[in-house]
Amino acid sequence: MAKTVVMDHPLIQHKISYIRRTDTGTKDFRQTIREIAMLICYEATRELQLEDTRIKTPICSTVGKQLKGKKMAIVPILRAGLGMVDGVLDLIPAAKVGHIGLYRDPETLNPVEYYCKLPADCAEREVFVVDPMLATGGSSAEAIRMLKDKGCKNIHFMCIIAAPEGVERMQCMHPDVDMYIGALDERLNDHGYIVPGLGDAGDRIFGTK
Repeated sequence: MAKTVVMDHPLIQHKISYIRRTDTGTKDFRQTIREIAMLICYEATRELQLEDTRIKTPICSTVGKQLKGKKMAIVPILRAGLGMVDGVLDLIPAAKVGHIGLYRDPETLNPVEYYCKLPADCAEREVFVVDPMLATGGSSAEAIRMLKDKGCKNIHFMCIIAAPEGVERMQCMHPDVDMYIGALDERLNDHGYIVPGLGDAGDRIFGTK
């Protein structure tokens, strides 16, 4: 089974507490989401393979290290996932970016697809799916199913806050996908929101409520 990693880095925990606060405004919320995404990405890429490469420094020639094998792609789940993209690109600027659009039906809480645009060679890349919130797990599980249907095999999932119900669903439906989670919260409420959570991440990132 793949790994499920809940972050314990002090900076990540500090910044997550900040975005939970109701008095954190849109600008600061958006910037902090970007910073948290970068920190989680740092941990999520820890096991990428390296290879030797011959380089020349101002002093002499030497052997350095460079990333080996597959190139990378970032796939945010729209719309809230867009808030994490720039933070990941800060670390992996050469990554290609795809988009998967899903919304959660308010009655059934099931995901409904409305958009999918991926790099042409996405199946050959190391894919990082990003979404700030893992609530029921329906949207994330569906997005990963769509990626697998298009031939993607090396898939990782990154989120900032998760509910146990969503983690369990992902582990059941995609036991081969590593998950990197900023904070694991208590539960979902009757409306499918994470408790204590931070409210609607998309609304807070884009200032739409």
